[in-house]
Amino acid sequence: MTSIGTNPYAQYGSAYARAAATPSLAATLSGDGTAGDASASPTSNAATNLTLSEAARAQLAKAPLPDFATVTSDARTTLDRLYTVAGVKGPIVDGKTTIDLSTLDRRSLFAISTNNGGKFTPDEQAVAATELKRRFDKALEPSLATTRLTGDYSVSYKAALDWLDGASDEEKATATWAKQRAAVLKGYQATQQDPNTAPTGIESDPIAAALSGSAPPTKSDTARDFSSVANDVRAFLDRQKSEAAKSGKELVYDSRRKTGQLADLSTLDNRSLSAISLNQDKRFSADEIFAAKQELNTRTRLAVLDALKHSQSAGDPRQFSLGILKQYSSMSSEERLASNWTPDFQDAAIKSYKSTSTLLSLLRS
Repeated sequence: MTSIGTNPYAQYGSAYARAAATPSLAATLSGDGTAGDASASPTSNAATNLTLSEAARAQLAKAPLPDFATVTSDARTTLDRLYTVAGVKGPIVDGKTTIDLSTLDRRSLFAISTNNGGKFTPDEQAVAATELKRRFDKALEPSLATTRLTGDYSVSYKAALDWLDGASDEEKATATWAKQRAAVLKGYQATQQDPNTAPTGIESDPIAAALSGSAPPTKSDTARDFSSVANDVRAFLDRQKSEAAKSGKELVYDSRRKTGQLADLSTLDNRSLSAISLNQDKRFSADEIFAAKQELNTRTRLAVLDALKHSQSAGDPRQFSLGILKQYSSMSSEERLASNWTPDFQDAAIKSYKSTSTLLSLLRS
């Protein structure tokens, strides 16, 4: 993974350096998804380790925010619990990170990285700063890929601006945040005049650094083995089946069924849904595959419609192609296969963007 510019959280971690086939798109848009063949599904006892969908995280985000002192105290408690579970006394042993901070939200990580309340060690500050930087990198990856494909720099600067504007009030109050946002805003404003020319001469510009390959490396995000994802999803579905049985109900996967308890796939991320849909290890039933494909189709349709809506509201027809390319770049290989988003589909979006840009240029000349 390409690292995104100078670490905006580096000053917070004094030991930072130590931290180490489904329907076609047309069918999807029309909602005509159908299920394929499947075999019976064996039961697995694997531990569940699932990622919440964007919709689920958005729902949780509606809850009132606790004060920063509470966030800090909870972060301290979480770290101590992680050490106990891992059987370690600190976050770094022999130069390697010993705990996984993925369960902590951005505000909690910021509290640790800044040593709020004096509750955290230099090593804890370092791993929190590294995790924040990793999330910043990951958030920008799809937009950077789109910029490389189309030559439109505005999409990357806008993504960075959105990430920075999503910071907590505590983070926004820092000089580091203000400096980083000023640099990104200057770059974004330049791309509004000419999106196909890279802004230059901007101090602390994370996009320029990332695209030039001069950004310092950070530990890349390693995707879980796809078979392990399937194990976790199998356990997730089996648990729902068990809970339904306790209530004397059958777990069903078709909303048209008038009896039974409808399975809930809304909290599964797209890679987990792809594991069911592709059924590579023959763990899932035809009903389960059908439901996963339907959920994936719905999400794909909404993503495409969202790109179209954004294009219309912006008054820029190129934004539709850009939205599609950003979505494509954000997907894992399994998600693309399950959604039938082939390289040809990506190529078509690139050609559409470039031809539309040419037409707009001619109209403005």
